[in-house]
Amino acid sequence: MPQRSPPRSIATVCLSGTLPDKLEAAAAAGFDGVEIFENDLLTFDGTPAEVRRMCEDLDLAITIFQPFRDFEGMPEPQRSRNLDRAERKFDTMQALGTDLILVCSNVHAASLPEPARAAEDLRAMAERAAARSLRVCYEALAWGRHVSRWRQAWEIVRQADHAALGLCLDSFHTLSLGDDLGALAGTVPAEKLFFVQLADAPKLSMDVLSWSRHHRLFPGQGELPVAGFLTDLLAAGYAGPLSLEVFNDEFRAAPSRRIARDGLRSLVILEDRAGVAPLPALPKLSGIEFVEFAVDHAAREELGRFVGALGFRRTGLHRSKDVELWRNGGANLVFNAEPDSAASERFEQLGACVCAMAVRVDDAARIVARAEKLSYAVWRERIGAGERRIPAVRAPDGTLVYLVEDPPGGGRRFWEDDFHLEAGDDGGELLGVDHVAQAMTPDMMDSFVLFYRALLGLLPDAPWELPDPYGLVRSSAFIDGGGSVRLPLNVSESRRTGTGRFVSAHAGAGVHHVAFLAADAVAAVDAAAAKGAPLLDIP
Repeated sequence: MPQRSPPRSIATVCLSGTLPDKLEAAAAAGFDGVEIFENDLLTFDGTPAEVRRMCEDLDLAITIFQPFRDFEGMPEPQRSRNLDRAERKFDTMQALGTDLILVCSNVHAASLPEPARAAEDLRAMAERAAARSLRVCYEALAWGRHVSRWRQAWEIVRQADHAALGLCLDSFHTLSLGDDLGALAGTVPAEKLFFVQLADAPKLSMDVLSWSRHHRLFPGQGELPVAGFLTDLLAAGYAGPLSLEVFNDEFRAAPSRRIARDGLRSLVILEDRAGVAPLPALPKLSGIEFVEFAVDHAAREELGRFVGALGFRRTGLHRSKDVELWRNGGANLVFNAEPDSAASERFEQLGACVCAMAVRVDDAARIVARAEKLSYAVWRERIGAGERRIPAVRAPDGTLVYLVEDPPGGGRRFWEDDFHLEAGDDGGELLGVDHVAQAMTPDMMDSFVLFYRALLGLLPDAPWELPDPYGLVRSSAFIDGGGSVRLPLNVSESRRTGTGRFVSAHAGAGVHHVAFLAADAVAAVDAAAAKGAPLLDIP
């Protein structure tokens, strides 16, 4: 039976802006609590008591104060100074209104390789904390000088044997070393599991400290088995908050509200995968039904001439909107010039561009329910009498992904209800849309990865790095299990243009190219060339 969802928390280090900005973004996204990262507190022009009042006003619990570094196993006089330093941190905690502090395993060159001494020091700290009704949790840093794995941290906590001392477990520190929590249940009592921090990451070949400090991701955006980590943790009896701690350069430069929303979505997805709070099931996809362009009348005429040379012809007019259907065999393009529509919003921002695409799904209502659970905006276009309601979900950049159902038993399709179709519109050499490649700025890549994985269940193909005259291009295709939907995502790290030629040359339009599937690609190109289509020069 599904468990009740645990409280959800996020570390302030995940987000951009000042501390008040971060708190407001976390509350707006729907988090229950925040980890206060000490650097954020130090740069805040106010007192810990003011931070406490802000959190109370935002209905945010302060789940933990962190980090407390280089504490255990130090020789005198540093040992005594560290205990005095701990007392000052306890003052801060009490002003903040939190009872838990995170102690990271020591990385100092002078620390002693003596687990018994580390246990003695942590017991002394826990004793002082308990006198003030506070608690201490100990975490193994993946690059700790003497303690880098959770079993080592547990052995020290076990030896210390104090009720106010427990473990903090971090998915990055555990999984980046190739470790897991398979032995946690039956090894560590549930009451000693004080806190958990969750982060994903791409698999990179680099030192673990740099990997951690710059390349962490939210669960579901990377390649680490975070869902298995959480499953093992819950099986061991952990009952505290699920908290995100992500160090990522792009996150800390991106709008805090967008990143906070992605963070909450990542926890919703993680809870689903761990069986805590299941979501409506992922869709079964069967291809891309159409690609939609935002146009005005002049742009529509120009675009019509262009696609006409590719073998498309206008085969339908919408019954109640200024929208045209252009077809070539099984490939559908929609030109939307309707005022006061989602397409007109995009046209005003970007000019003529791709503003939407439609994917064929088995159950649109179920996917809408999934999107709403993930806090993705659902768009419902106004419809005329007798027309089908086709829901859409807004992608991170505002484009729409329509959800189209195949009629059961080959029944009447929505084109027949929504458009005046010309007779004999089935000719053409194209079989359909093969893929839609999207270009984006670096700060949007991870949001799109989460969107396509969380909503549609697309999985990444092998990433590519491609040299470009204006900078390195990173590319990864996201594909459904059957291969019917393929969406390559491309990002350029160019310093010169910010996003490379992809995005800047077209005022931010997000689609780089649309590829069509043909039974005979050479014949299709020859036919287009014969009609005067402008062919791409390839050196």
